[in-house]
Amino acid sequence: MTRSRQSELRERITILGDVNSASFVPWIRRHADKLGLSQDFLYAGAERIELEVAGPVDLIDMLEMGCSLGPIDVWVDEIQRRIVDPISTPKSERHLT
Repeated sequence: MTRSRQSELRERITILGDVNSASFVPWIRRHADKLGLSQDFLYAGAERIELEVAGPVDLIDMLEMGCSLGPIDVWVDEIQRRIVDPISTPKSERHLT
């Protein structure tokens, strides 16, 4: 069974809280790799991490859930997501901004 490219998109994820980026960034990379998501980190600091991920929507949702629980040495207050590349996203899945 092949997945449709239409169910894939690119999103910017901003993670806010006490995120201890020194340990959390490698953790996110490892989990995104396990899910088969491509990722590009744009910013990593003590209180915020920004990255773009690309892949199937359901797998991006799984990464978000994992990040919200995170490793023991981080505290995630909020995760913000925004679609970066809506071209490959079906209109019914687009988030209104």
